[in-house]
Amino acid sequence: MIRPATAADLPRVAAIQAASPEAAQWPVADYLEYSFYIAELAGEAAGFAVWRAAGEGEWELLNLAVDPAHRRRGVARRLIAALPSGRVFIEVRASNTAAQALYTASGFTVIGRRRGYYHSPPEDGIVMRVEK
Repeated sequence: MIRPATAADLPRVAAIQAASPEAAQWPVADYLEYSFYIAELAGEAAGFAVWRAAGEGEWELLNLAVDPAHRRRGVARRLIAALPSGRVFIEVRASNTAAQALYTASGFTVIGRRRGYYHSPPEDGIVMRVEK
């Protein structure tokens, strides 16, 4: 089940994020300021997605992470499917080939590269986009 997240979900989201070092590591309370969804499996939050409007009909996927215990079960694909219609953008670490493969399989294409976009460690960001 995909549903809007609430403040009560923040401890579980923090745990998922901490178990996903490849994901952005932002203060989870900030997610409440954006569109923020939870994927549940067996009554437990198994993953989350956060996005914001980037313009008319355009969205930026800020973060998506799935608990390692629930990966390879379609959770991330369901979260991606729940994104709003329009043009959706995301930046992915160049070394995060698993995420790039997921997004490619979900219809995203590479449209650019941002040199030195990430810090700790420094790394390029791969810019991807999908039309939903």
